[in-house]
Amino acid sequence: MPSVGVFVGVIVVVTILSKSHADRNVYPSAGVLFVHVLERDYFKGEFPPYLKAGDASNDPITFNTNLRGFPDRPGWLRYIQRTPHSDGVLYGSPTLEHIGKPTIIEITAYNKRTFETARHNLVINIMSTEEFPLPYQAEFYIKNMNVEEMLASEVLGDFLGAVKNVWQPERLNAINITSALDRGGRVPLPINDLKEGVYVMVGADVQFSSCLREVESPQNQLRCSQEMEPVISCDKKFRAQFNIDWCKISLVDITKVVPVHSIRPDPGTGVLPEIGEYNPPSESLRSRDYFADFLITLAVPSAVAMVLFVILGYSMCCRREGVEKRNMQTPDIQLVHHSSIQKSSKEIRSMSKNREISWPLSTLPVFHPVSGEVVAPIHPDSYEATSMPLMQTQTNLQNQVQIPQQQTSGKCIVLSDTRSLE
Repeated sequence: MPSVGVFVGVIVVVTILSKSHADRNVYPSAGVLFVHVLERDYFKGEFPPYLKAGDASNDPITFNTNLRGFPDRPGWLRYIQRTPHSDGVLYGSPTLEHIGKPTIIEITAYNKRTFETARHNLVINIMSTEEFPLPYQAEFYIKNMNVEEMLASEVLGDFLGAVKNVWQPERLNAINITSALDRGGRVPLPINDLKEGVYVMVGADVQFSSCLREVESPQNQLRCSQEMEPVISCDKKFRAQFNIDWCKISLVDITKVVPVHSIRPDPGTGVLPEIGEYNPPSESLRSRDYFADFLITLAVPSAVAMVLFVILGYSMCCRREGVEKRNMQTPDIQLVHHSSIQKSSKEIRSMSKNREISWPLSTLPVFHPVSGEVVAPIHPDSYEATSMPLMQTQTNLQNQVQIPQQQTSGKCIVLSDTRSLE
């Protein structure tokens, strides 16, 4: 199982296998992309034979990688495995801090069909290099690649070859590869074989070529701000295999970058410094008078509320005119109307209590329409009217008025008019 280090178009394979096939030693260089493939075929031989029917060569195998003695890997080392039927890949860019310190990675393989496990150790010995760091670094965003596809030695070699033709450096190294998902990108929809995209950083020892500088021109910057593709003369050298987003390319000259050093204070012992004895405040402090605060917060609002309450009570209770004063100022004819309405309402309410009684008797007007004199009704309020008909006959009525009748007797016409006067 080889470990791949990529230099200028040349793929160097450095792998040392121990006799027990349990430990592997690899020697990556600091600042150069490190790629190590966990091949499923290699770990299949560690599992006992599967006696049941089935194709043992297609067992689903997953890997778990961690730094020995810790639950996770070092910060510079990443791992990816797309499916249980594909190989796993460890990749990353070592730093100068780990030079000369062996990093032991525990690799555990799980066979999900037989539930067997196999464990190996990968010993990473990071070596220093005179080419680190390369002063000119460019980061490309490739839209039509996934990270595991870009990590393949053939694909990465083709990309570095295209960059070398455009840049023409003496030394060119792949520094790092990062998935677009690790930069905040979204998972693409599963249509038209869309890829998640990958960032590839390369470094060289010469100035950026004029082709790469074209992305910094005002015209291309304007096109990028309008979400249009910039016009790059060397894009055709990549377009056949790599779809590069030239608006996201990053060109960095680390020789012009001003390093920022944060000044940290010297850590102490964790014990507070000696500042002498604690001196509490003296007891001769002047006591504070809270009477003014009491007046402002309680007494004044209470007094205002009491005055408002007295004014409201006087307006509602002491300013009422009363029923007698109202009746004295009301005309008699209006009071008679009001009384008749009350009596009628009382009669209707009494009728509603018993639906089977007959209709109410007709009554004379309760007042004279001309003089306004109050006239007593025919029957008092307590009169039993349930047995009386709705309309009385004219013979039973007081103040009877007979309607003139026309009688015909031969040729003589007799008119009789009988009127009873009061």
